[in-house]
Amino acid sequence: MSDLLLVRHGETAWSANGRHTGRTDVPLTARGVEEAISLAPYFQGRRPALVLTSPLRRAVATAELAGLPGAGIDSDLYEWDYGGYEGITTVEIHRTTPDWSLWTHGVPPGDADHPGESAAQVGARADRVLARVAPVLRADDGDVVLVAHGHFLRVLTARYLRLEPEHGRLFLLRTGTVSTLSTEHGLPVIAGWNTRP
Repeated sequence: MSDLLLVRHGETAWSANGRHTGRTDVPLTARGVEEAISLAPYFQGRRPALVLTSPLRRAVATAELAGLPGAGIDSDLYEWDYGGYEGITTVEIHRTTPDWSLWTHGVPPGDADHPGESAAQVGARADRVLARVAPVLRADDGDVVLVAHGHFLRVLTARYLRLEPEHGRLFLLRTGTVSTLSTEHGLPVIAGWNTRP
């Protein structure tokens, strides 16, 4: 069985200062561009069977700069919709809700463009992605690469490991990194995490 490679997009201004960046389409910073380019040696000479990216430009640009042109767009790879907390930092949220955690408290609804999602809803999107790529992974004709976002990929990792979506909290994911989900003796495992070439 082939591996599932997870690429978190490079740094953005909002990720650099801790603002929750769900559906807001912010570009990569100069450092984010450098992070994405630094991934190119990792993919040089590899022939993935399938490359999918979130529709947001920070993910699309990361895929292109990392040497993964022509990636398919998959709307299930969007970042968690943070609802009323879009653009807000955890520090700001803690001023009114000191014990708040995305993983346990969720988010309040926002405007029409940011209605918000629960962990279960993000998990359902991750399950759909995993179901779509499963036949490609089983065919063993090359790895599958997903270029997306921190919280979403953490939830997807939890679901790949057959854990509840909330267990994504266990997998800190840095910008501009590659992580590898694989199998050992037929069971899902993490084979690499937060790697940079």
